[in-house]
Amino acid sequence: MLTQKDLEKSPLFQDISYEEYRRMLTCFQAIQRSFRTDEMIYDFSAPQNDAVGIIERGEAALIRIDEEGVSTVMEELSPGGVFGKTLAFARSGHDSLEVVCRTPCDVLFIDYAHILKRCQNACTHHSLLVQNMLRLMADKAQALSMRVDVLSRRSIREKLLCYFRQLAESSGKDTFTLPFSLSTLADYIATDRSAMMRELKRLREEGIISSDGRRFTLKM
Repeated sequence: MLTQKDLEKSPLFQDISYEEYRRMLTCFQAIQRSFRTDEMIYDFSAPQNDAVGIIERGEAALIRIDEEGVSTVMEELSPGGVFGKTLAFARSGHDSLEVVCRTPCDVLFIDYAHILKRCQNACTHHSLLVQNMLRLMADKAQALSMRVDVLSRRSIREKLLCYFRQLAESSGKDTFTLPFSLSTLADYIATDRSAMMRELKRLREEGIISSDGRRFTLKM
């Protein structure tokens, strides 16, 4: 169960009080599970999976694995993060889509059918939950569009600069912090980490960027 502080950060339960949230868990027959680092939380290809998962504690990642075994990070998930078939990027061909723990995780699962099913009392908080889910789907569609913009660039340099401009625009300033590690950044832009590090070094030498750990500044 989410703490009251964690609930306030959860996009799925926005504007829903803690008392309402606790009643909803019983109504929705929610299930909590714990997972170890590197353990798979959710396999989108499993036919029995029709639940929405909410990260209560820990960090996880939504990862696509293509037919050749190449992994691509589609989304990073932190406490309050939500995943499920109804909220996922589409699979194609023989690619697999999985949610995997970065750290030990506690995850709450709610059957999707319970969310859509109108409760007998027509509770306001149930309607809010459906509205929040629709907003999450719209947000994920926008995130996918931004990701496609990055991946459509031909060179590693163009991919990096495109992504950095997106982060700068989101933060409203030229200095921003990467939401994940440099290793994950290489996965995110679908390129080799060593090649990416060489390109970052060139960008720094040319005065286009400066960086301190995960903190970057666009200078041009």
